[in-house]
Amino acid sequence: MKKKLLGLMLMSSVYAYAQTPQRTAQTSPQPPSGTQAAPQREEARLVTGGRTINPDQVVTTNHEVTIRGAKVPFKAMTGTMPVWDEDGKAIAGLFYTYYERTDVSNRDARPLVISFNGGPGSASVWMHLAYTGPSVLKIDDEGYPIQPYGYKDNPYSILDVADIVFIDPVNTGYSRTTGKDVQTSRFFGVRQDIKYLAEWLNTFVTRNNRWASPKYLIGESYGTTRVAGLALELQSNQWMFLNGVILVSPTDLGIERTGPVAQALKLPYYAATAWYHKKLPADLQKKDLTEMLPEVEKFTVEELIPAIALGSSIDPQRKKNIISKMARYSGVSEKVIAQSNLDVSLNYFWKELLREEGFTVGRLDSRYKGIDRADIGSGPDFNAELLSWEHSFTPAINMYLRNKLNYKTDLKYNMFGPVNPWDNTGNRTGDNLRQAMAMNPYLHVLVQSGYYDGACDYFNAKYNMWQMDAKGVFKDRITWEGYRSGHMMYLRKEDLKLGNEHIRDFIMKSLPKPGVPAKY
Repeated sequence: MKKKLLGLMLMSSVYAYAQTPQRTAQTSPQPPSGTQAAPQREEARLVTGGRTINPDQVVTTNHEVTIRGAKVPFKAMTGTMPVWDEDGKAIAGLFYTYYERTDVSNRDARPLVISFNGGPGSASVWMHLAYTGPSVLKIDDEGYPIQPYGYKDNPYSILDVADIVFIDPVNTGYSRTTGKDVQTSRFFGVRQDIKYLAEWLNTFVTRNNRWASPKYLIGESYGTTRVAGLALELQSNQWMFLNGVILVSPTDLGIERTGPVAQALKLPYYAATAWYHKKLPADLQKKDLTEMLPEVEKFTVEELIPAIALGSSIDPQRKKNIISKMARYSGVSEKVIAQSNLDVSLNYFWKELLREEGFTVGRLDSRYKGIDRADIGSGPDFNAELLSWEHSFTPAINMYLRNKLNYKTDLKYNMFGPVNPWDNTGNRTGDNLRQAMAMNPYLHVLVQSGYYDGACDYFNAKYNMWQMDAKGVFKDRITWEGYRSGHMMYLRKEDLKLGNEHIRDFIMKSLPKPGVPAKY
């Protein structure tokens, strides 16, 4: 799983450096008539490339969206808010979009959802414009791009039950440091990221008078590492207690898995992907996905992990049986499995499964197909699904922020921003989340996984839950949900609706009844 996390980080850096030119700048966005701007401070102005930008300004616009058949009026506050250093000097401006329902009589009882994406160099655009926010991409029902590009109202948004803020960490979206003299090492690392974002959230909650509100963190991919760590950091050092944490396509959360465990846990994902592409034997193929997978999961835990652990000492007949079952469940030949010593790499699987048809399968969503220059090789030439997503998202977010939310800037919106080198030392975020749950009886966790996600696969997400709660004391406070799509499961229309319903139900169920104390 460490390799997977490293792969996510490398993916972000590759796309960041490929797409990010020399740092550019914005002029201070001018609020339209009737909007409000935060007070300007001379020390809080950024100078980048000879132009000035204001890291402490907001543009407010008013809107309405129909969710689940009912009209929901809301305001959108779009802008930047400073990250302060120990001396109270602005060292960065974080870009955010905050949606607040406007017909609410009791704001104190209204849940607040704080949303992060991952990378770690990724902007918040993905869940913002495709999942929980009031607008979504114009794409087909399975998530593929269509032209003309654009966005539309999201009838499944959770804005009916909770206000939402989408946050771009430093160097993502429009977020930047205040100058070249600011050391980025204070932002770019697991612990550094958590620390400065917790401080920023304290300021955000204070400015927007949300201390009384039930609060939820939601993170996707590396964002799950971020929010798992933030749960404890907010509680311990900001005295801010949460009602829930939502982990969308979670990483390993710093939970150790090496050797036989790391090698074996991939198999259920292989089986799901092979089932989707109709590469399993007829008896398995005729079963529904969720009817077939428990058999593979049981084999993985009870037979495959012990077999790999035996190494060369395994009985030859037993090894032969294991190879036969792995081939049966993965869609990969016995010969390949034997040559791989029971450990077929992810890269090889993405190349091998549809090799005879001349296709590769996607890394983040294995429903997607790619075409390589040559069919021979040990891995795909490119990530077909990621390029497809950028196809849809990049035009839409630039159009949306400028045209609908009236945020005007010449600064480039970094879909993936430069955040390397990233310091991954001290990643114990899974245990951080466990500690936060132990200390806070109100805190609940929802995990959402796509069956066809090969970067943060669903079975490793289950393994996280087992290891976080080894005693089994949080079973009534941790929920896992699976979806028939990939890393961004919400791009599939059916899962967009279902995933938001699960979040909505999770929020409502985790709100304590009036007067119920937080105690065991």
